[in-house]
Amino acid sequence: MKKIILSLSFCLLTALSFAQTAYTGQKFGEEVKPGDVKPAARMEAAMGDKKTVDMKIEGRVVDVCKKKGCWMTLEMPNGDPMRVTFKDYAFFMPMDIVGKKVVLDGLAKKQTISVETLRHYAEDAKKTPEEVAKITDPKKELAFEAKGVVILDK
Repeated sequence: MKKIILSLSFCLLTALSFAQTAYTGQKFGEEVKPGDVKPAARMEAAMGDKKTVDMKIEGRVVDVCKKKGCWMTLEMPNGDPMRVTFKDYAFFMPMDIVGKKVVLDGLAKKQTISVETLRHYAEDAKKTPEEVAKITDPKKELAFEAKGVVILDK
C-alpha cells in the first residue's frame, strides 16, 4: 500500500512540475500556448540568417492602428518600433493597449516595406499629408505576423 501511495505521489509531483500554465489576459486569434517565448528585443538574433521563423515573442506595445486596430508596434532596443500585423486580418487589437505587455505566436520576418505600404501605415497612424509625402524610400525592417495574441494582465 505504501508503494502505491508513494508511486501516486511521485506521479502527481512529476505532472505538476511539467505542467505549464496558460497565459492570463485578453486573447485574440489562435491560442498562444506556453513555451519558448523570446523577448522581442532578441527576435532578430534568434532568427539567425533566416528570413522567416515561426516563434513566440513578448514585448511592450508602443502604438496601435488608429482606424481599427489592424496593426500594432512593439518596443525595440534600437528605438525603431517593430510592426505587428495579424494573420489574414482575422482579428484586430483594442486601440487602448499602448504600454501593455503582450505575448505573440506567429511568424517573425526580415522584410523590405514598399513606399506605398509605408505611406499607408503613416496614413493609418494619422500622420499629416506632409509627413506622408516625405516617405520616399523603401525600408528594411523586422516585422511579425501574429496568429495569436494575449494582452497580459500583469
